[in-house]
Amino acid sequence: MSWPVPTWRQAQLEAILELSLALGGPREENELVEELVNRAVGLLDARRGLVVALTPEGLVSSWAAVQWQGQPQEFFRAFRSRFAEDAVQVFPGAELGLPYRQVMVAPGSWQGQWVLLVAVADRETREGEGDFTSDDATFLRSLSLLAASALASSRALETEKRKRQALEEENRSLREELPDFVAESPAMLRALELARRVAPLEVSVLVRGESGTGKEKVARLLHDLSPRAEKPFVPINCAAVPESLLEAELFGIERGVATGVEARIGKLEVAHGGTLFLDEVGDLSLNLQAKLLRVLQERTLERVGGRREIPVDVRLVAATHRNLEDMLERGEFRKDLYYRLRVVELRLPPLRERPEDIPVLVRYFLQRLGRKLGKGEVRLSREAWQLFLRYDFPGNVRELEHLVEASLALASGDEVTAEDVLLAMGSGAGRLAASGTLEEVVREHVLRTLERCGGRKREAARALGVDRTTLYRMLKRWGAT
Repeated sequence: MSWPVPTWRQAQLEAILELSLALGGPREENELVEELVNRAVGLLDARRGLVVALTPEGLVSSWAAVQWQGQPQEFFRAFRSRFAEDAVQVFPGAELGLPYRQVMVAPGSWQGQWVLLVAVADRETREGEGDFTSDDATFLRSLSLLAASALASSRALETEKRKRQALEEENRSLREELPDFVAESPAMLRALELARRVAPLEVSVLVRGESGTGKEKVARLLHDLSPRAEKPFVPINCAAVPESLLEAELFGIERGVATGVEARIGKLEVAHGGTLFLDEVGDLSLNLQAKLLRVLQERTLERVGGRREIPVDVRLVAATHRNLEDMLERGEFRKDLYYRLRVVELRLPPLRERPEDIPVLVRYFLQRLGRKLGKGEVRLSREAWQLFLRYDFPGNVRELEHLVEASLALASGDEVTAEDVLLAMGSGAGRLAASGTLEEVVREHVLRTLERCGGRKREAARALGVDRTTLYRMLKRWGAT
């Protein structure tokens, strides 16, 4: 003869079964915690409940509550100091300073360590208030142990996801050019020496310099020479990501924040243990500045749409070409964040302040890019050298590299001529300094091109790669209009 199972007992068994099934598939931590507290309160007829998930360091990582008063962190600390054993505890709420008649708490352990607490308070009956029974304690204990196992599985999955994303980021970084600095100028050598000195120190560094001076290369150098070198180096350009997306890109986002949105780990989590490079940090909004400051102070973050605190350990290297001091005066940049970022300031001089670096950089790019383009050994003609040495280079080293590459691509043999360089410069040829032999080289090339085009200035300007205004200005200077 089989005895009928009471309805409440059947509901409890179904809840345990559903939690067991949850172990077979991935569950987000906040979802699991929310479901757990609702089931515990509903199936035990409690008026209120609380579930606190804990990090391996014993900190509250996430929580969910139903009609619970007070801070979850304070409750956990008070409970841990009062009860150390791994068993269900039933006690008057006053013992922990809670305004509840009776509280029942079940720690959930995994591999000998607490990973969560499940608490319910003030059981309701048809007659009013009642006491929790030994069956209730057994049921709550089962819930906590099953949830602890599910939480551990969820965290292991998230850890693997973070490692995979960090590995992808690291592979992307490794595929890019490793930091290589070619410099002879005292200004640049001083900057590199300072970078090498501060690299092993756990301090934030603010890299100042114009676009194209090598700020990200310096950030990579700081990372590679630091104790964090084996961990990820994660760059993000704050000016290149729309503000509406930048918060999620930095801090991550929880699933369900909007329709179709999946959970995603942010750059701060990806850089855990390593270095985060914030390029163009001056473009951060005041709202994101405040959130970044909190991460630096608390060493935890909350994803967009999330409530749990996620520990992060990153070294921050920031860079900007903007005048942050002027932004401070205008209230566009937070002073507290400014001083957090600018523990050490490292300024990279523009190329126009270190012209002695141009020849060594040109030779370096000729060799490296020549191999890349299958050119072998390539040399510059005397006139081509003069063009490089007289050029303005507002784009700094990045523009110099692109100009060498374009000149190599245009060269027909093993020598880059002045004509190749002028074609590569295009409209930028108007920034050439006029003096002596160089002026003659440019004049001869332009006039020969104009003659080849039958005197048609529009066609000649197109062939030279310059705009008509630049061509007219050159011809006027030479009296050839």
